[in-house]
Amino acid sequence: MASFSAILVGTDGSETASAAVGHAVTLAHELGARLVIVSAFEPVARERLRAEALEAPTDVQWMIGAREDVLALLESAAERATAAGVTEVATFARQGDAADAIIDVAEEQGCDLIVVGNRGMAGARRFLLGSVPNKVSHHAPCSVLIVRTS
Repeated sequence: MASFSAILVGTDGSETASAAVGHAVTLAHELGARLVIVSAFEPVARERLRAEALEAPTDVQWMIGAREDVLALLESAAERATAAGVTEVATFARQGDAADAIIDVAEEQGCDLIVVGNRGMAGARRFLLGSVPNKVSHHAPCSVLIVRTS
């Protein structure tokens, strides 16, 4: 069986990502591995952020935010990991594409496993991965665990 010393998980706050974080936390705790949590954000003008946040449904308003919102999401995921007994947790907020952020941080941090959710495809689309897990699985510098979340 492979031994993993550094596990990376990407999160965007969605249910799929939360399930992936849960699996990564469990693995990191059981293996005594370092957990690296990554989230990406796109820069948006403050005026546009305020206007869009006011118009969005309350359950998706968290998605409309700048780097500060991503930092809060990462802090919450890190607290979840620490509460579960993971002793070494690092977080990274990166501007740009989520898959690129995951791949780049995995390389920079020497991760040997990336955990991502499958994005909950159903019906005929169940044979297609979401764009992030698809890109990560094809370009990752290490093993990838795709968590079935649907």
